[in-house]
Amino acid sequence: MTFKDEADRRKGDTSKPSTKYASNHSAKQLDERIYCDYSRLVRLQAQVDGFSFLPQRKAGSALSGRHHSSFRGRGLNFEELRHYQQGDDIRNLDWKVTMRTGKPHVRSYTEEKDRSVILCVDQRSSMFFSSVNMMKSVVAAEIAALTAWRVLKDSDRVGFVISRHDSIEYSMPKRSQANVLSNLNQLAQANQALDVSRQDSPDVGMAALVRLLGRLKCRNNTIIFLSDWSGVTSDDILHLKHLQKHNDVLGVLIADPLESAFVAMHSTAMHSADSSSFTPWVVGDGDYQFNLANRQQMEKARQGLEQHHQLKKQQLLQLMAVQHLPMIELDTQGQHLEQFKRAVGGR
Repeated sequence: MTFKDEADRRKGDTSKPSTKYASNHSAKQLDERIYCDYSRLVRLQAQVDGFSFLPQRKAGSALSGRHHSSFRGRGLNFEELRHYQQGDDIRNLDWKVTMRTGKPHVRSYTEEKDRSVILCVDQRSSMFFSSVNMMKSVVAAEIAALTAWRVLKDSDRVGFVISRHDSIEYSMPKRSQANVLSNLNQLAQANQALDVSRQDSPDVGMAALVRLLGRLKCRNNTIIFLSDWSGVTSDDILHLKHLQKHNDVLGVLIADPLESAFVAMHSTAMHSADSSSFTPWVVGDGDYQFNLANRQQMEKARQGLEQHHQLKKQQLLQLMAVQHLPMIELDTQGQHLEQFKRAVGGR
């Protein structure tokens, strides 16, 4: 029995109070493998050491000595063009203006004091699944919380785009602990609203999320997608590549082992000479069910799932290659925090 089956059983148990909202229950009534708890998301603040999205700097200069980094980091904003003054760095001389006017001019810059990181967290019904340790929706929520606390520690701004089963909620990036706490509470509520009976609205697909980001006209942001990328199309990837021109877009694929190795646990039975050893499966998506009654149907289902999983990985690899960013894949076996830290360059 998968954790989704267990969740279905618990949802049907009328002896327990509703777990729809974080404010309606205590942590003791939550199985943290199935639903994320707000207090757990807050406690992840203590685990932000060991990785960062910022380039590392050598001592001795506030601007020079950057190591190479996959992410853009903070940059320089042009402030003004003015006459050269004694003590100005001659490397900032604007030679074109100097030659045209006959007087030395320098370009003045200011360092960006912060940058924006936007966390796009998938909490649609397809994320409410696991065959091993933890729901995909919980993995996404915990990685989002960990990242938000890390960004805030770096004195940068963090915003959220939460894809619920019925709506998409956007919160403007801010450098505020109160804002992070508010968003984590909203994220916990979205997570706990999931159950096996939920059906996604047609307005919450990846295409709708990409359109929202397009309307925001994001520039020089780091945009992190935490999703199983269910329903993503080639057009969605194309639009994300356009978004990548002015932003760092990091795609994180959250996948359950059963989604890519559907028949691994039944490979012996499938190739056994004893036909009685085969166990039929009934699979469904909440709307439809399909009976895998024989080995041929099981093998066809396995091939389809494997091809679909590989297609999603190839699409993300192509997207990440635009800015030479890593394609990160996390599983549901409970080691996602460590996996993520290592993938983004943990120390």
